[in-house]
Amino acid sequence: MLWTLLVGLVVGAVAKLIMPGKDGGGIILTMLLGVIGAMFAHYVGIGFGWYADNEAAGFFASVIGAVIILAIYRAVTGRNSRLTH
Repeated sequence: MLWTLLVGLVVGAVAKLIMPGKDGGGIILTMLLGVIGAMFAHYVGIGFGWYADNEAAGFFASVIGAVIILAIYRAVTGRNSRLTH
């Protein structure tokens, strides 16, 4: 469980670096973003036949999943990456 959270933190941080912008929540939200992104990538991979049920998504697939989840989060909350003056 601890390993999952640590990897989720790294994946979430990489996703936030890829999609810069102002997101609140700090370390907990970043960690959850990474874990949920990895789960999303895992289930999409199973659906397309890329992964078996007991196989974890790879790092890059997890980052892509986290970027997708972050984009959905920003769309739902109305946050975007553009600066407004």
